[in-house]
Amino acid sequence: MMPDTYEHYITNNIKAFYRRRIFTPALYLFLLILLWNLLSLSAPMFPESISTGDTLESAFRKNAEYVRTTLTDLRFTGYTSSFFGRITGYYYYSMRGEECIIILLSPATSEQGLPLIEHVTVNGRILRGEKSFYTLLSNLSADLGWTENGISNKVSHYILSEPGYNMTGNIILYAVILLTGGYAAVCLIFFALCSFFPLLAPACQDLARFGNPKKLLAQAEEELATLPQLATEDMFITEHFFIETSVYGNAIIPIQEIIWIYKYSTLHKFFWYHFSISYTLHISANRHLYIQCPKNIKSDIDGIIDYLAEANHQILVGFSEENRLKVQEIQGTPMHFGTFIEFLNRRV
Repeated sequence: MMPDTYEHYITNNIKAFYRRRIFTPALYLFLLILLWNLLSLSAPMFPESISTGDTLESAFRKNAEYVRTTLTDLRFTGYTSSFFGRITGYYYYSMRGEECIIILLSPATSEQGLPLIEHVTVNGRILRGEKSFYTLLSNLSADLGWTENGISNKVSHYILSEPGYNMTGNIILYAVILLTGGYAAVCLIFFALCSFFPLLAPACQDLARFGNPKKLLAQAEEELATLPQLATEDMFITEHFFIETSVYGNAIIPIQEIIWIYKYSTLHKFFWYHFSISYTLHISANRHLYIQCPKNIKSDIDGIIDYLAEANHQILVGFSEENRLKVQEIQGTPMHFGTFIEFLNRRV
């Protein structure tokens, strides 16, 4: 629905656009913080120290899953853990007070399975015994001449795994969290700033290519509020400006700076069913400014193109190789990229 007045219409739309965009990064950061606390993702970074008086089960029940502890008199069981034929750990057993525990040491710590390790301090993860653990106990009871019930009553049903303390995987996870969380935080701050200070928005900063962005924005606001020349649902033409205020973005371009306009159609379909066609207006302006106005109807874009072409006879209309080459000649190549490529070709 078209508004009755366009007073501060551009500024208000820029504010509304960035207020809507705040929700996504804010939600992502909220979920990230929630999962960080619920899953105790910081635990591997700060392992808890457990003394000989703490059993593995009691530590596990206190959510001390990642721990650092000192072990003495570790004896090799003769069994190893492997993954795709590669040995990933060596099983040892040791007494901690009155509790006998099974420890899985890495090949480096155990020096490829030393028979006896008198003293070692490790970072490990407490894991609940699974099928492989009980298979180990069964085999170990046979080796020691114990009954399975006897060894099961003597040995803790929790295992301390050094390879399970997988910092490589955690580092990758932390890197992903840091990068995505940092990006979300930057977006959140930027969107919040743009919603309070519209001049910081890219649509306004693009005006700096052609003059003072504050003055040009004020001029565009005044022209749109007093006498818009052409208005569609989200595109407007005033005496000196083309203006877009859609849910996909905002743009303010002086008409005299526009050098090429054309439309591009997109067929929307679901499997084999074609249900609509939308049109995107492409605008190229001086100083390498490129704007796209997506998902419009053909009549609106045709009206915009006709009016702009009439307002500035220097504008190239329609997509063609000839027009593309003309624009390239007018614009030049930013940062002397073409010269750089030519230099590389000569070197090769």
